[in-house]
Amino acid sequence: MQNKATHKQAFFFTIINYVGILIGIVSTLFIYPKDKELLGIFRYVESLAQIIFPILLLGASQALINFHPKFDLHHKKQLFNYSVFSIAFISSIVFGLIIIASFFPYFEGMKYVYFAFPVAIFLAFVELFKKQSTIIQKISVPTFLDNILPKIALPVIFILVLTGYFSIIESLWIYCFVYGLIFLLLFLYVFKHFQPKFNFDFKSLFELISKNDYYKFSLFAFAGSLGSVFAFRIDVIMIKNFFNMETLGTFSIGVTLASALAVPATGIFILYAPKIANYLEENNLKELNIKYKEVSKLLFFIGALLYSGIFLGISDLFSMLPTHESLLASVPVILILGLNVLINMGTGFNGEIITYSKYFRFNIFAILLLVLLNVSLNLIFLGYFKMGIESVAVASLISLVGFNLAKLLFIYKKFRLLPFDRSYLKLIIIVIISLAIASFLPKFDSVLLNLMFKIMVCFLLNLVIIYKMKLVYQYSFWIDKVLNINK
Repeated sequence: MQNKATHKQAFFFTIINYVGILIGIVSTLFIYPKDKELLGIFRYVESLAQIIFPILLLGASQALINFHPKFDLHHKKQLFNYSVFSIAFISSIVFGLIIIASFFPYFEGMKYVYFAFPVAIFLAFVELFKKQSTIIQKISVPTFLDNILPKIALPVIFILVLTGYFSIIESLWIYCFVYGLIFLLLFLYVFKHFQPKFNFDFKSLFELISKNDYYKFSLFAFAGSLGSVFAFRIDVIMIKNFFNMETLGTFSIGVTLASALAVPATGIFILYAPKIANYLEENNLKELNIKYKEVSKLLFFIGALLYSGIFLGISDLFSMLPTHESLLASVPVILILGLNVLINMGTGFNGEIITYSKYFRFNIFAILLLVLLNVSLNLIFLGYFKMGIESVAVASLISLVGFNLAKLLFIYKKFRLLPFDRSYLKLIIIVIISLAIASFLPKFDSVLLNLMFKIMVCFLLNLVIIYKMKLVYQYSFWIDKVLNINK
């Protein structure tokens, strides 16, 4: 029954996210290319907020997941209350530091921080509320609020700026208000289903776990989160310093379209986080190993299908659109970052295994490796070789491969677990062969027909062969169920 509920939540999570991605893609194809400089400004503010909010969170959301198996319902609520208090307290300190910094001359160039900071506060609370929703297996509504509303709001705000109804500054404040609304609605949703009954007497909570253990885990989780965000957002900072907001807008178009691949992985990682924590708490490595392999193959299968479609059809699709001149510059970025996402999906939930194990400190080393590689490669490609924005995507790809390789080797050394087996290798071979066959098919005069034919052939080859060989358990299970095949 629990697995059924989990799969149902994962299904709705995926549907909601793909609706959000669809809205984002339509906006990216038809609205954002009209002013890529304005898009660059919004993405820059968003990236600053993404860098700030882990500081405000300080590992509280990961601690909520990690420690919840140790508590009864009363103390789970106390843990949630303490997390809320912690975010509010740290936010007030950071706000004070920003006020003090604003008196110094160098802060004049940091005007976008004023917009990023309130967004960061809302993001910190939203992240905490989402983690609590995950624990109680209620992620559909939080996913809708967190993923759909911003994707609807931004293109609407964008159009209003382009038509002269708002100035850029006014639009940024409205963008902050949207995140405030998401925070309020999500707070009401969590309060309804979890009923935390706020109080600030945490003495009994820290009688069950020591403050030292809590803060030790939180600080390591914070360092990992901040490093991870910094590593993945360094692209935006680098482009801002070496190019301009318009180039940043071009890059962000590629990021938006490539991120469509990651939706299934995001939902599964969120849903499995509490399960992984429980498996590790109970030392149930046998079940963890089964899920590790199953989920990795499933995510690679889904990601490979989507990436194949992008690889085969993105240039033809863009050529048919009225904004094709602005979009074609993003094609190399999309393909490189898409491969980046596919590799990350295909290695499964290795980050979650490390985070919720006693070896969570290793995340610091892995993140430092990621940051070092990403920053160094960006400086070499952009500063020394004077390469274009494609090199930023290549730097991300190389650093992420190193990042995932380090985590895979560590998990194997400590747990003797790997997401790969013979069926995974067969899966990779089939995907590559199918993509190669579709790539070399003869071209039609019609761009639309050419696009549809190649993608259809590639999909059919993958879907039929992988099902016949029973390489992906979940896919075979659902196809059998649809076809009413009794086992």
